[in-house]
Amino acid sequence: MKHIARFVFWLFGWNVYSRASLEIPKAVIIMAPHTSNLDFVIGRLGFFIYGIKPKILIKKEAFKGVLGPVLRWFGGVPVDRGHSQNTVKKITREFEKHDRFYLLITPEGTRRRVERWKKGFYFIALTAKVPIFLGFLDYRRKEGGIGKMIYPSGDFEADFKIIEDFYRDKEARHPERFNLSEKKKQTE
Repeated sequence: MKHIARFVFWLFGWNVYSRASLEIPKAVIIMAPHTSNLDFVIGRLGFFIYGIKPKILIKKEAFKGVLGPVLRWFGGVPVDRGHSQNTVKKITREFEKHDRFYLLITPEGTRRRVERWKKGFYFIALTAKVPIFLGFLDYRRKEGGIGKMIYPSGDFEADFKIIEDFYRDKEARHPERFNLSEKKKQTE
């Protein structure tokens, strides 16, 4: 799959790179912007190129019917979005059970524009004591990858500022659906 993924990226003019060390065996990977179903396809191809198969949190409703086995094959893990505290504990246990474990989360939680990113990715990384890789897709430059790694400090606002600064110049497939400004949202 690695060679097929490289060929598809080449064919469509996309580049993939990582500035974070993929030798780190465990991490939460956040991917943004997430405004299109195509993000999943491009992102998954990128992970084939990296040679890793991250687990992906996906709303449990998406696993109905024929799509369920396909999503599981791609690393999908059904999540009940109404019980986030249980999810943090469950995923932290998964990090403890495995020698190598990557968890991919789209903190926007949907392809629509949101006023606030979900913070679960942060608390999972903090509780599991693993770094957060800042994964991205930039449709303007036709590149994607993992651009930065941070260790959560416990100060969400300070760490989110770093995250926000990183994503500020990334262009979504549908830019009008991508929203970053956490600080502005908190004061409104």
